[in-house]
Amino acid sequence: MKLHQMVNALTASLALAAASTAAAHALPEHTAPARVQEQQVAGYFRLPLDKGVTVTALYDGPVNLPHQWLRGISLNEAKDVFNALFLPLTAEGVQTSVNAYLLNQNGRYTLIDAGASNCLGDGLGHMLDNLKASGVQPEQISSVLVTHLHPDHACGVTTDEGTIAFPNAVLYAPEDDADYWLGGKVAQSRSEHDQAFFKAAVAAVAPYRAAGRFRTFKRGENPIHGIETVDEAGHSPGMTGYLLGSGSQRLLVWGDIIHSHSIQLKNPDISVEVDSDQPKAIATRKRILNLVEQQRLWVGAAHLPFPGIGHIVKDGKGYRWLPAEFLPLK
Repeated sequence: MKLHQMVNALTASLALAAASTAAAHALPEHTAPARVQEQQVAGYFRLPLDKGVTVTALYDGPVNLPHQWLRGISLNEAKDVFNALFLPLTAEGVQTSVNAYLLNQNGRYTLIDAGASNCLGDGLGHMLDNLKASGVQPEQISSVLVTHLHPDHACGVTTDEGTIAFPNAVLYAPEDDADYWLGGKVAQSRSEHDQAFFKAAVAAVAPYRAAGRFRTFKRGENPIHGIETVDEAGHSPGMTGYLLGSGSQRLLVWGDIIHSHSIQLKNPDISVEVDSDQPKAIATRKRILNLVEQQRLWVGAAHLPFPGIGHIVKDGKGYRWLPAEFLPLK
């Protein structure tokens, strides 16, 4: 074969190989481009406490805290704080989180607070999906403890259809809170806003009560083994915190001690509109902040940025939030 024939043959061979490679990597005509996932990762975060004991934060979703609810600070002062921390303040308020906490005690599951289900709009109600994403099914929950009976803590014990969300669980609520929110006489004398809270509490508890699986406990009682109750009355008449773990790995699920970490940690004297007893809520906040700081407790907070797990440290006259770092379990 002459030289020019060899060159022509080699060129043709290379062209054929290139065409074959391109064809192999080309998408078939019917294949659509890959769709970018528009959701964040599943909303759960685990923290080991003791041997065989783990707490899992479950994200229910975001909700706006209306700036009009803040008591003891002007709107302009609040705006300055929010701006300094890069927190956007919209007409609806400043965004906060709704978190619930799952305790695994060697295979026994207790849920502390349950999110809002469909009580407070479409942004919330994701706790059940995140529970399942974490590898736990609703049927595995044996107990549900609520810190108090506000909708963003209690509505999630039922499904969107109003049926029991945790078919094998007993629902526990603080007695003082149940007496207040489930008491019809009190409900008749409250504002339209509070009426919605009363109705939501009654609806959440109803299917468990009908099934004989609703219990209350007195202040100072510990209804679940391995979980100590902590009096937090003020924001709600019977609000209760739950202390888990032992030694240096203790965690307090504290309900609504703080609604706005940027405002209320800096100045614990600031209360919110939905506090049932604002002076008592302020006193309780100061007592609990001092407790977790002095005893170096982990905190599981319903309304701090997800996962709401971290520590509280003194910062001048106020406090500062130190969120947990993301680490592998082992």
